Amino acid sequence: MQRNWIIDKSDLVLITGANGFLGSKVFEILLEYGFRRVRCLVRSERGLSEMQRISGSSGAEVEFIVGNLLSNDDCRRAAEGVQVIYHLAAGVEKSFAGCFLNSAVATRNLLEAAIRGQKLRRFVNISSIAVYSNEKIPRGGLLDESCEVDSKVIDRCEAYTYGKVKQDEIVLEYAKKFELPYVIVRPSVVFGPGKAKITDRIGSSTFGVFLHLGLNNRIPLTYLDNCAEAIVLAGLVRGIEREVFNIVDDDLPRSREFLRKYKQDVRNFMSIPVPYRIWYGFCCLWEKYSEWSLGQLPPVFNRRACGVYWKGNTYSNRRAKEVLGWQPRVPMAAALDNFFAYMRKVEGRK
Repeated sequence: MQRNWIIDKSDLVLITGANGFLGSKVFEILLEYGFRRVRCLVRSERGLSEMQRISGSSGAEVEFIVGNLLSNDDCRRAAEGVQVIYHLAAGVEKSFAGCFLNSAVATRNLLEAAIRGQKLRRFVNISSIAVYSNEKIPRGGLLDESCEVDSKVIDRCEAYTYGKVKQDEIVLEYAKKFELPYVIVRPSVVFGPGKAKITDRIGSSTFGVFLHLGLNNRIPLTYLDNCAEAIVLAGLVRGIEREVFNIVDDDLPRSREFLRKYKQDVRNFMSIPVPYRIWYGFCCLWEKYSEWSLGQLPPVFNRRACGVYWKGNTYSNRRAKEVLGWQPRVPMAAALDNFFAYMRKVEGRK
């Protein structure tokens, strides 16, 4: 594939978090596109053998750096001579401090190194669709790139999302101060082989039984290959600096459809449907008890998060299609079949 990209295929590209679930697929698609110089920053050597096999068969010049974005020296080594950065590394700890450190602080360190290199053409920051607030969106309303980022995300008791919001703020700050040529990509729920989990937007098994909370909601899914290709395009397409793209696939299944097919194709189990208003009321009571008990039970179930995940929204990928020229390469029906086949192996069924 050859288009009028902002860089040549011989220019140096950096991927942080390159051996992660999504980062490894971004790496694979970059090589598929014919890019010949790729640097991968990883925290450990986990999964590198497969990446090395892929790079060896491609003939590309691939450099693997084991390092930590909290180290300024590692950031300088990673960013030196780079023209496009795909920043996928993020904090996944359960604590707010850990996610802030490994998302926001790590991003700041990387940006400091990148802007000093003076060769950077594009910084692609991987955020999340979870950073949006739907407080002002009615049930069934559209959630797209024009929606507000949640200014009270800390009240949702979600360390990962808090870290992503702060990471985005750092990128915007550097864009203002240093004219950073950034693009923000906000994937929805990325799924596919390699991630053995039913998204919480379907429901929760926290209390020992699966509570089906999504009911008839559309689930904002994006298949691994589709999301990775959108990210790759966000680093290459001309004239899209300072743009934001939500990545969500076509033909989104409803929660009931997904759960029914999962039970048929993978494993049957008991689930209890819980209407939104009942769960919202439960979250309200949990919040009040948390406040009354002075935090004896943290407000992990709260109305703000309840609204974000189970209120029910519609989603759009129009902007990614029109501006990036992106189309999901794997249709939703095939993506679900691939995922369920993988889950059957995980569950010990063929």
